[in-house]
Amino acid sequence: MPEIAPDTQLGDDVEIEAGAHVGKRPRLGAASRASREDPGPAVLGDGVVICVGAVVYAGAELAPGVVVGDSAQVRERARIGAGSVVGRACSVDNDVVVGERVKLQTGVYLTAGSLVEDDVFLGPGALTTNDDTMGRHPPEVAPAGATLRRACRIGGGAVLCPGVEVGEEAYVAAGAVVTRDVPARAVVMGVPARVVREVGEEDLLERWR
Repeated sequence: MPEIAPDTQLGDDVEIEAGAHVGKRPRLGAASRASREDPGPAVLGDGVVICVGAVVYAGAELAPGVVVGDSAQVRERARIGAGSVVGRACSVDNDVVVGERVKLQTGVYLTAGSLVEDDVFLGPGALTTNDDTMGRHPPEVAPAGATLRRACRIGGGAVLCPGVEVGEEAYVAAGAVVTRDVPARAVVMGVPARVVREVGEEDLLERWR
């Protein structure tokens, strides 16, 4: 049976599968810089599906039609836009904003403070980071998540370093390590990632709707 916190707000036709936990209260370590304020209830819109073993924290907001795959987690104050898919074993960290129709494939990690605009695609195992000091910065310095602009595509296993922005309709090849901003419609690959060409007109999202 799933576990659902009593203050959870559920829309119509929500499905919550066995072993899922919705409305889990966050547990923070002594050194955590995440907010300790009450995040409020989890809010699930109409038609949301929470699959086997997934965890949706208190304060998360899932718009209509969102699917959260098996064993995935969506942390407190994260917001997921309508029709987006959080794939199996993905982790959407606290204070992340995800737009509409976003596809997060298996094992994607979105670090705290990241922004993902509409129609973005992240391939399996792609991950973002937000702390280039690895914990050795003063408490007043906030971590810097990634910004992924509309309809950009991130290949499997790519790593995005703290604070980078990937431009609209840009393409990041599988396994790339992105250490600097990627211009709109640029194709980047390699370690570190470098621009190799531009996304062609035939590959723009409008051609594939």
